Amino acid sequence: MFTFAPQTYASKAEHYADLVTQARGLISGEPDLIANAANFSALVFDSLPQLNWAGFYLYDGTELVVGPFQGKPACIRIALGSGVCGTAAQTRQTQVVRDVNAFAGHIPCDSASQSEIVVPLVRADGSLLGVWDVDSPTLGRFDEDDRRGMEALCRVFMNHLNGQG
Repeated sequence: MFTFAPQTYASKAEHYADLVTQARGLISGEPDLIANAANFSALVFDSLPQLNWAGFYLYDGTELVVGPFQGKPACIRIALGSGVCGTAAQTRQTQVVRDVNAFAGHIPCDSASQSEIVVPLVRADGSLLGVWDVDSPTLGRFDEDDRRGMEALCRVFMNHLNGQG
């Protein structure tokens, strides 16, 4: 059984390092994508402060479709190149948006969201699995420490999916 115990950390980097270890243990030995995505979402949502949404959009070959998440109901489908998620999927680059209202084409699934970070999820063969999306009701919530931390978490998830961890 997985046990989650809230802790105090000296830095964001230390917090993310601990989350990486927890994520690795949480999904270890479980081959099911949806089960792992659901638990991964819950881990991050319950562990990091000032979040109002954390989850996956999975690429169906045409567009992004909402997958396992924690938070309020979300937009169901997002076209590649649309909004922060579609931009991350199309460019294959992490998007750190300090103010979603300043992002041209932002899709407001939850009007409470003020900042967002989205990491593209790319399989070992180069194909797109989808994106990892995290929203906050706090302006400027995400920074470069969050980028590094979220990318490290997503590497754990994708390495497991690709049979490398």
